[in-house]
Amino acid sequence: MEHDGTHIPDHRVIKVTRQDSPVADLADMETWEARERYPELRVRGPLFAVGQRRDDGRWQIMIMEEGNPQEARDALNAHFRQRAQDTRDELDRAAYLAAAERLDWEPLDELTVLGRDHRVIRGDLFLRFGPEGPEPPRPADPDPDPVAVAGRRTVRHAAEGFVIDPAAATGLAEGIVKTELLTYAYSSLVVPADVYADSVRARETHPGVVLLPAGFTVAERKPEGEWGSICGSCATPREARELLSAYLREFAPRLLRLDEEDWAEYARAADHLDGTRANEVAVAGRRFRVVRVQGLVRVGPDGPELPRASDWVPHPPPALHEKQLQEEERREREAAGAAGPLEADGEPALVADGGPSAVGVSAEPPLTADEPPVVAAESPAVAADSPVVAAAEPVTVAGDEPPVAGVDAE
Repeated sequence: MEHDGTHIPDHRVIKVTRQDSPVADLADMETWEARERYPELRVRGPLFAVGQRRDDGRWQIMIMEEGNPQEARDALNAHFRQRAQDTRDELDRAAYLAAAERLDWEPLDELTVLGRDHRVIRGDLFLRFGPEGPEPPRPADPDPDPVAVAGRRTVRHAAEGFVIDPAAATGLAEGIVKTELLTYAYSSLVVPADVYADSVRARETHPGVVLLPAGFTVAERKPEGEWGSICGSCATPREARELLSAYLREFAPRLLRLDEEDWAEYARAADHLDGTRANEVAVAGRRFRVVRVQGLVRVGPDGPELPRASDWVPHPPPALHEKQLQEEERREREAAGAAGPLEADGEPALVADGGPSAVGVSAEPPLTADEPPVVAAESPAVAADSPVVAAAEPVTVAGDEPPVAGVDAE
């Protein structure tokens, strides 16, 4: 983009312009009001998505997958297998299946199939907090009724299909929010050193930010006053309310082993949610709220950020994971067999050649270089709802210029 005769990369531009519809004006006004009522930004944790590069060079989100990088790779694997099933072209089918086979064994974050680039995209989810707690849905947030898909009522997440364009024009309030988030990083007080270091490094490698359409979750206020999420993100406020209703009506009474009277109280709270568009409900001394969460993606010269080395990964790709588990099981059986039977008094039994069996001695061979050890599942490194550390930096703000229709190659 040219600005005052100087070429500025798109990912270094925040372009603010007048909104072209009453709905967009309302959304921008609500963004400004939210900054005042809920001034604190808190990170909920990383998000991961699958993106595809379009013909114009921009990246478009195909699949939203919050969990971890491997879950996003698995989602891409499933996407390729579905494309292979749907196509009638044998060469295309072979290409899709070959890509899926690689993802069965390799933790790939970038893959080109039939000339189309695919990428696992990393971002972060954040919430706004104020004296009243986390921000609920805004009036302008879309809240359509779910539709039936394969027997299941569902709504497509608004971020799926979203084009990551850092130079796209925004309203004034959103432009200010993007400016505030330019230099955010995780707090060194709540995450491990490597997670913090990667977060700070990303400000240099991917200095631009793009805000994704909002999602929604359900949070409960704890007795000590803190709020904690009880589920992942939903596409709409209604979907989050329905999830909370199901929790109150079916899951909570069984988990808590409620008696008939208390069960009826939870059911009345669920009925209230079903019959209204309420975003908050209290039952039996517990307080629940539908909460607004928003994603952001960092963008650099090479496009949106990929997963970081410090991101939590619970297991390797599926085929490799299965092979490792089978190998571990085999070694455990061999170790148990090497121990041999014990006599009644606990002494080692004699084997056929007269020597004692190797009781307690593990003859387990080390893993070879091409068989990495199974990654033990552990808690993600980023604490939920941890505060954002942000420091202001100068930012280039362009005026009422039309958005650029391409991405500059650097």
